[in-house]
Amino acid sequence: MQQKIILITAPSGAGKTSIVQYLLRQHPNLFAFSVSAATRQPRNNEVNGVDYYFITETEFNQHIQNNDFVEWEMVYQGKYYGTLKSELKRIWAQGKTPILDIDVKGAIHVQQQYAAQCLSIFIQPPSVAALTARLQSRGTETAATLQARIDKASYELTFRNHFNYSVINDVLTTACTQTEALLLQFVK
Repeated sequence: MQQKIILITAPSGAGKTSIVQYLLRQHPNLFAFSVSAATRQPRNNEVNGVDYYFITETEFNQHIQNNDFVEWEMVYQGKYYGTLKSELKRIWAQGKTPILDIDVKGAIHVQQQYAAQCLSIFIQPPSVAALTARLQSRGTETAATLQARIDKASYELTFRNHFNYSVINDVLTTACTQTEALLLQFVK
């Protein structure tokens, strides 16, 4: 049986993580979260090895040199994120399909390597204004980092046609069920 990969990508604040959490709660025997490596500091309730593998930039660069990543990107200045090959192998060994919750460029790289076994879904906010409001409501951004995220999101929205499907997250429950239907069709 071919080992499959599910990519969920979106601009920051579009709701991809909420949708991924819903999918994992609904189907714990089918899907598993692929934990990404990151060089940023953990947010308040994030746990190392669960939300991300929080590593130093030196460790991240060593993984790059060892060709340990399926994909990696400097997503924001000095902030690196990547998907370790060992994560995919770990999840496949459990008999599950990995769900990668990753940035747009990373998702494109994974698609290029695993096109035949990959389902990619772009989660789209209803508008840039709605996205801005979501990011502001988090209360985790300075004015400068908020603007950087909005600028990046506007750019990333231009890539939505590079993915198998695009789901507009206007109403979260609807976006969750639409995404769920696509995943279940893919893994059956």
